[in-house]
Amino acid sequence: MQPVKRGVLPRLIGRTKGGLNSKLHAVCDGEGRPVRLLLTEGQKSDHKGAATLLPELPPARKMIGDKGYDSDAYRAALFERGITPCIPPRTKHRHPATYCKTLYKQRHKVENMFARLKDWRHIAMRFDRCAHAFLSAIQIAAVVIFWIGQ
Repeated sequence: MQPVKRGVLPRLIGRTKGGLNSKLHAVCDGEGRPVRLLLTEGQKSDHKGAATLLPELPPARKMIGDKGYDSDAYRAALFERGITPCIPPRTKHRHPATYCKTLYKQRHKVENMFARLKDWRHIAMRFDRCAHAFLSAIQIAAVVIFWIGQ
């Protein structure tokens, strides 16, 4: 087997306001445990990352997301799959969609999942330059924290 040529695998580090960064998109179950994880560049919009995860969504009735996931195309794709989106509209949206504010309060479970992942220093600091090594570390941490540690 030949070693991989330098620069072939992307690092998924993009330029943002805060410097070089990457984004972690997560699909969680009702308990706030990660089911699917996706790493993208920092400058990539949230709804594009969500569209990438859309074919892999597990069967669900509702999907809770933050304002970054608010796009008409993404909402339509969720409705096609029979999933009711609970996404607050962006401030400048011309035709803001409605959402259930009491259901949206459950989003703290996802935020708590990200906080628990970042308790691992290796993930919070992103010591890995390669995206596949960094995502592997995140997945190992997720398995240990949420599936083994229960």
